[in-house]
Amino acid sequence: MDWHAWHEDYDRADSALSGRLRVVREWLALTLDTAPPGPLRVVSVCAGQGRDLLGVLEDHPRRDDVAARLVELDPRNAAEASDAAGALGLDGVEVVTGDAALTDAYAGAVPADVVLACGIFGNVVDGDVRRAIGFLPQLVTAGGTVIWTRHRKEPDLVPQICHWLEDEQGFERVWLSEPDAGFGVGVHRFAGEPRPLAPGERMFTFTGRVRNGAGGN
Repeated sequence: MDWHAWHEDYDRADSALSGRLRVVREWLALTLDTAPPGPLRVVSVCAGQGRDLLGVLEDHPRRDDVAARLVELDPRNAAEASDAAGALGLDGVEVVTGDAALTDAYAGAVPADVVLACGIFGNVVDGDVRRAIGFLPQLVTAGGTVIWTRHRKEPDLVPQICHWLEDEQGFERVWLSEPDAGFGVGVHRFAGEPRPLAPGERMFTFTGRVRNGAGGN
């Protein structure tokens, strides 16, 4: 899969991917709006070109409060994210070219106030979705927010994802897109206690499935 070319769907106003992006941005902006005053940490897992976070920070009043780490394996996407952050004068945004599935990529950047886990859960086997969710308490701070995505095509794993988040890991549901939205976006707040980041762990493995159809991942 050419993950750089995949981003072209973001530029199509009628695509499900661009619709999903708008919703993710809306919830990210609202999360920053309602966060307490002071510094804010954000991490983006499999950040791609960073269009979700950078698109919000461009003109957000809290932009200078944000220290963000974007982790992306594809060097072309990482370069575009880095260039975009530089062009916007976002000195607090760090782009790391590396394997976002490895816990070591987040050392020194967590626990974060906001974790973006977009475009992951549709590209890993179900067991790895559960495994990745099990690592979220190591990435997010108490009261922090995770914004995640997953397509709603059958078999629809979204209800099970909510179960793993809420019943196994101590998250509270803030919002979930409707099943017929054409994409799946979830917003969960962490009501538990953060756990120390375990070094050298792999949180998930991409299967290489194509992000296609209505709603991407």
